[in-house]
Amino acid sequence: MINFQQLPPAGDLNASKNRLKYCAQQALLKHAISTAFNGHSDGFQELVKAHLNLGKQCQDTGLILSLNAHIWGSIFPLLLYGSEAQKQTWLPALLSGELIAGHAITEPQAGSDVHALTATASATDAGFILNGHKRFITNTPIADVLLIYAKLDGKLSGFLVKKTDGGANFSDQPRVTGCASATMGDVILQDCFIPLERQLGKTGAGGMMIQNALELERAFIFAGIIGIMQWQLEQVIKFSRQRQSNGLHLGANQAISHKIADMQCRIDTCLLWVNECARLKDAGKRISLASAQTKLIASEAFLQSSLDAVHIFGATGLLEENKMLGLVQDAMASRLFSGSSEIQKNIIAALIGTGAGYKGKA
Repeated sequence: MINFQQLPPAGDLNASKNRLKYCAQQALLKHAISTAFNGHSDGFQELVKAHLNLGKQCQDTGLILSLNAHIWGSIFPLLLYGSEAQKQTWLPALLSGELIAGHAITEPQAGSDVHALTATASATDAGFILNGHKRFITNTPIADVLLIYAKLDGKLSGFLVKKTDGGANFSDQPRVTGCASATMGDVILQDCFIPLERQLGKTGAGGMMIQNALELERAFIFAGIIGIMQWQLEQVIKFSRQRQSNGLHLGANQAISHKIADMQCRIDTCLLWVNECARLKDAGKRISLASAQTKLIASEAFLQSSLDAVHIFGATGLLEENKMLGLVQDAMASRLFSGSSEIQKNIIAALIGTGAGYKGKA
């Protein structure tokens, strides 16, 4: 088990980048990846264990979000859709942390509806010219490269864009609260030229690539967050034992003990779902339904447990330096990233044969 006590302290953009690089140096990015690419050649269940450990030790939701954007937004799309030349060019640096990456989907007027994306790519003999505006893109200010989705001849496609490419502006604005150490920002592309070899996957494969990346992110981003929830529960139990009320420790109050019991049940439920996704992936099966269910259940559980923790701590939980208050903001954000809770319900309804997304026959 990796000891993350030496993780660099949180702070500015450089600190965020150093924390992500430290995780890479501890080989945290190599789970569920073949030794052919210098991975561990283990499975998704080992990945879950490693991320649980990270979350419990660092309690940094932003780092977990940043880490998952790097893994599912760049490393796995390259593994699944990259040519051999692209894999050899990009994967070593991404796995070692030499390069920081992510993916850029959301735009100011388009989030979950990928059909509404307006960024474009125009083909030339030497490469592609990209134009567009991406928003709320995790890792943008610290990224060396982003997998950016744009329409080529009207077909959604993926392109690897470097921060140093002419016409590419990776900014640190606008800033949001929640998951503060996960740096976010806008990507502005103005006649940004990239060579032919930086198109990832076939023209028109962008929708499938996005779906695959988000399924993996939804399934496993909460592995690390469950680790935070475990730490959160430990702190609540410790406080309830120490705090006295009417001559008894706080936990002796049934209203408080029931909240604590609910927190434990939520953790165990979330673990069951994340481990089920890992079991399915290790068996080579699809996780479309299970990942949406995991994201929905885990994000709602994280929010409720964070609210309960602040309630149990009382006014102490509202102190600025108390991590419990910050975790409420993080939990609010968790209901939105990788698709909101409402989007997950739409996906679930469509996959079980109902809802607006169902296209079958009665």
